[in-house]
Amino acid sequence: MYQFSGKLKIFSIALILVGALGIAYSFLNVPSTPEEAMEIVASQAGHGDGHGDSHEDTSHADKKDNHKKEGTEEHHSDDKKEEHKMDGDHAKKDAHATTDAHGEGHDDAHAEHVLHQMQNKPWSAFYVALLFFLGISLLVLAFYASQRVAQSGWSIVLFRVMEAITANLVPTSIIMIIVLVLTGMHYNHLFAWMGEGVVDPNSANFDPIVYGKKLWLNTPRWLIMSIVYLLGWNAYRWFIRKNSIAEDTATTIKIYKKNYNVSVIFLVFFMVTESMASWDWIMGLDPHWFSTLFGWYVLATLLVSAITIIAMVTIYLRFKGYLPKVNDSHIHDLAKFMFGFSVFWTYLWFAQFMLIWYSNIPEEGTYFLMRFNEYKLPFLSLVAMNFVFPILLLVNSDFKSKPWFVIIGGIVILAGHYLDLFVMIMPGTVGEYWSFGLGEISAVLFFVGILIYATFNSFAKADPVAKGNPFLKESEHFHYYNIEHEGEENHH
Repeated sequence: MYQFSGKLKIFSIALILVGALGIAYSFLNVPSTPEEAMEIVASQAGHGDGHGDSHEDTSHADKKDNHKKEGTEEHHSDDKKEEHKMDGDHAKKDAHATTDAHGEGHDDAHAEHVLHQMQNKPWSAFYVALLFFLGISLLVLAFYASQRVAQSGWSIVLFRVMEAITANLVPTSIIMIIVLVLTGMHYNHLFAWMGEGVVDPNSANFDPIVYGKKLWLNTPRWLIMSIVYLLGWNAYRWFIRKNSIAEDTATTIKIYKKNYNVSVIFLVFFMVTESMASWDWIMGLDPHWFSTLFGWYVLATLLVSAITIIAMVTIYLRFKGYLPKVNDSHIHDLAKFMFGFSVFWTYLWFAQFMLIWYSNIPEEGTYFLMRFNEYKLPFLSLVAMNFVFPILLLVNSDFKSKPWFVIIGGIVILAGHYLDLFVMIMPGTVGEYWSFGLGEISAVLFFVGILIYATFNSFAKADPVAKGNPFLKESEHFHYYNIEHEGEENHH
């Protein structure tokens, strides 16, 4: 039996504590008034920092100047028309007063908007990391369920590894519910459609596009459905883990069949709820935009990350001697999945981008326009990190069986797909005021610590081998005979 070592436990707790301190500091280090926010913008513009802040400040200044000019020209035109009806000087005073008031109102609204974006920054950094690690745990669970439903033989010796990783679904789901409730209570401004007066036709903040989607974009439905997703996923995880352990001592295949049937039901539930959760939690950050591919796209980025985590944990435990039945062929197949789903992600990324770019419809193109203009480096890095590098590293069949090659490729893949979620979320929450600093790093460390603790603590609580599975022998000898003895057979 595996023992969760004290060193690894202390390391995971240290990551959680360091991450929590960094997260707390990032929340404390945000402006509290519009004046403070504009001072930060002016300071960053003056020093040329801030990933486009200078451009943003300048562009808004130009817009305000143009708006004032347009307003002044309109009022001067009105003055000429009214000169025959009222005193000219009095008309000019009224016109300039109206223009100044309108300009001040625009300035105040802009400052308030900037404040909200800057206050969103620590929330967004935390949210990106939370969704990434929650999504990885969920997709490990879905991949595990797919192996049960397909009755795959090769992966049985990896079942306890996958079950252990899915233990991370519990703490991340609890944290997710807390974040969702706080968001619904307006403790942040992540979701623009939750703003005051957005669906009120009599409000100055009325948004006709969001109003047309109000049956979907409303806080009660959003919050209730989010809890349904999380409870459904965790219910299957609890059931399948309990019954998987029960298989080890079962004398019949009755429990195995029950696990198969429940896994079929879960996969149907998962395919529906994963897409809906992607719309609610990510696409909802840009409520004017939608894509019919979005659910699949999010699935692809999380699936390749999930398989990468399975491979990395398997390699570590095998190196420590706790998975003696795992051979090079199992690592090779996990690397093939990493390779294959990297190609699948690229296909979906290109299909979504190319169709929107080619059709050139403004309300669709604005999504990528923002990302290409203000997030050019991370946006273009996605293709290199999530496609080019994995393809070059893992295309060779021999490399797929070398653990250190898989680890190197896995680190880049995980970083690339974290960046993918970063680019999905940040433009809709912080706009041009993005950066990668203490808040982002701390959030990643915090959830890495939780993942390590949950995974290895769970792995220590059950036999490393799923002994009761009827396909275990097939998995133990997966490709082993061909690899080791094919040459000897040919020789004889």
